[in-house]
Amino acid sequence: MLTMTESGSEFDVVIVGAGAAGLSAAKHLASTGHSIKIVEARARTGGRAHTAPTGFGFAVDLGCEWLHSADVNPWVPIARQLGFTIDETLPDWGRRIAWLKGDAAQREWQAAMEAFYARLDSAAAAPDDCPASALLEANGKWNALLGAISTWANGAEIEKVSVHDYGRYDPTYVNWRVLEGYGTLIARYGAELPVTCDTRVERIEHDGPDLRVVTDRGTLSARAVIVTLPTTVIAEERVKFAPALPAKVAAAAGLPLGIVNKLFLRLDEAGARRLAGETDRHLVGALDRVKTGSYQIQPHGWPMIAGFYGGTLSAELEHGGIEAFTAFAIDEIVGLFGTDIKAHVSPIVSSSWGLDPCARGSYSMALPGHADDRMTLSTPVDGRLFFAGEACSLAHFGTVHGAYLSGEEAARAAAAALTPSPGRTGAAWRGAPQIPAGT
Repeated sequence: MLTMTESGSEFDVVIVGAGAAGLSAAKHLASTGHSIKIVEARARTGGRAHTAPTGFGFAVDLGCEWLHSADVNPWVPIARQLGFTIDETLPDWGRRIAWLKGDAAQREWQAAMEAFYARLDSAAAAPDDCPASALLEANGKWNALLGAISTWANGAEIEKVSVHDYGRYDPTYVNWRVLEGYGTLIARYGAELPVTCDTRVERIEHDGPDLRVVTDRGTLSARAVIVTLPTTVIAEERVKFAPALPAKVAAAAGLPLGIVNKLFLRLDEAGARRLAGETDRHLVGALDRVKTGSYQIQPHGWPMIAGFYGGTLSAELEHGGIEAFTAFAIDEIVGLFGTDIKAHVSPIVSSSWGLDPCARGSYSMALPGHADDRMTLSTPVDGRLFFAGEACSLAHFGTVHGAYLSGEEAARAAAAALTPSPGRTGAAWRGAPQIPAGT
């Protein structure tokens, strides 16, 4: 069989996936002297973090963007150490209603939202799980907005979301951004690691003395494997385990990736002047329906509007491509700023995470009754097959720092189970050769 690595080499740990969790695991293992190799199906690192150039003097994050819980987020010191610029402007998500309907409506919304989340906290502590929609006030005036927020926060409608899982999320509410892009930061962080891209893992065999990672370009041998695949890939068994791991597959199915997408619209010079007073303002497209977008006006002062769409709406629009996103967005933006704004906006780029074959979604959410699947998914197998990723985080799921911490935890567990093997010929990460394309 074709061997992927230099002749006769084996590795202490093979890491499947070069997103935030995989890169974090690799950094930790490299520091403990273990020989490692990262295998990535995409042509780039970063996973669901991806910064795209625009040609207009700034780049945009098609995937994750916010340094959530920035005061405890490990990516903040990493970004500063690597020379990135952090914009500490806090989002004005809490003031969207005031802009649209005035301060009295803002106070009414705030009271309704706080009451809903108080009910959610109580239900999260109850023994039986239920859909978050069960906690909505009957015929509540603000139910549509609460539902829309669920599509943005979870990538799914509120009736699909577990109360137990929702209640375990533990944010600090400090949210910052990386001016050069979160995706750029993660790619830079992993730049020196031995990543082999364009290589799809087909099967992980864990029944012999060593584990074997079978790919479409050959086979790697390892003493341990860390799997950082999205739950969709595991649930659909696009990577198979031999022997099979039905509990892992079932847990992944209980933690599907919700679908969230973005659209970036350029403002021409006149449009930027027209909206100059709205810099870094967040607005809701409509308050009376769940299928609506969230709009950030001139983020960082850049001449653009960033649209954010989740759940069923996002899945529907991505099938129509950037044209469908643009048509929907312009209708909502015209409703906010008047018909004359239409002449001043044009599409730059949009995402389509639900159609991405390496993801099939954006970030994980637990179906009702499946919150504990995160623990099942993250539990090691036989002390040598480990799992990591944002879906494995109980309190920080759906975030890049959750993925980072999960990868670090899996790496520590792997390192504790192994001791470095000087006899192995697999290169440690510093200066490790890359596998040439087509090998």
